[in-house]
Amino acid sequence: MIKMRRAQLSFGDGLIHGEVEDLREDWMVHADQVLEDEHLVAPVYDALGKRHPKSRSRGRQGTPAEVVLRLLILKHVRNWSYEVLEREGRANLVYRDFTRVGGGKMPDAKTMGRWGLAIGPQVIKQIHQRIVQIAQAKEVTQGRRMRVDTTVTETNIHYPTDSSLLGDGVRVLIRTMKKITKIAGEVGTKLRDRSRSVKLRALEIARAARAKGKQSQSKLERAYTNLLNSTSRVVGQAKRFSKEISEGVKRSTDVVKQLGLDGLRQEIDAMVPRVKQVMRQTRARIFRGNTRAEGKIFSLFEPSTEIIRKGKAGKPNEFGKVVKLQEAENRL
Repeated sequence: MIKMRRAQLSFGDGLIHGEVEDLREDWMVHADQVLEDEHLVAPVYDALGKRHPKSRSRGRQGTPAEVVLRLLILKHVRNWSYEVLEREGRANLVYRDFTRVGGGKMPDAKTMGRWGLAIGPQVIKQIHQRIVQIAQAKEVTQGRRMRVDTTVTETNIHYPTDSSLLGDGVRVLIRTMKKITKIAGEVGTKLRDRSRSVKLRALEIARAARAKGKQSQSKLERAYTNLLNSTSRVVGQAKRFSKEISEGVKRSTDVVKQLGLDGLRQEIDAMVPRVKQVMRQTRARIFRGNTRAEGKIFSLFEPSTEIIRKGKAGKPNEFGKVVKLQEAENRL
């Protein structure tokens, strides 16, 4: 059951507050005043209430929305990971007082990570908009001056090449199909592991790419043709596995295992279109010389990754997202 704020403080909370009140940093005092605004806490409360049906009225007592928001604010201000946030929150009375955890149990890192996912970017946007409204109402800023800058937030991916992306797709699909076979047994389409042949084709491509001359280019095209053929067969096999799960050919009498099969089918259905896109952009680059294929992706695991060129000599290509920073008066 989710509540907006902690309705009742314990004896330990009052004791901690009295001991550390004069130790709090200035920004914490200002944050306390701003967080009294119900419109800041309400979006967090609504987001947490949507995690499960009837979260607001049934079940054991959950962490109040205000505590969740304060913990995430502390994480952001200190630029900590969730693990560090958990450790510091357990050890530091000032942080316990600010976050309203008080004498209670500090949430673990995994729980706080799930809160961050549940809140999401839309709620963060609402909070930012409300902060701006409060600043305007208190005449902290007039919005007449603004400094704009951009930076790149890199995604955690390896340097993308066509052969490595195809290899990633084959590896993931075969791994998923092996899990399906382990649960459902040897029924329906039989799994053929092409991992070794794909690795050999990738090595051929690496050797041909280092060589120079027309002969090496023809070798490169032949190696990519073989790699694309192997990848295409794996994709076709994965699609048959997915179809047989949905039709009940590959199934399990155990309810939990059947749910696992359905989850693996969803993984295949999500991965196959990405692998097919990599195949299209590979054919366009290798055989037609087109490096600007429509819908080009640079990672199968982070498909939203973009290539950014900002003219840096040491790092001409960056992979991630461009973040625009806008700053008005008083560093808002």
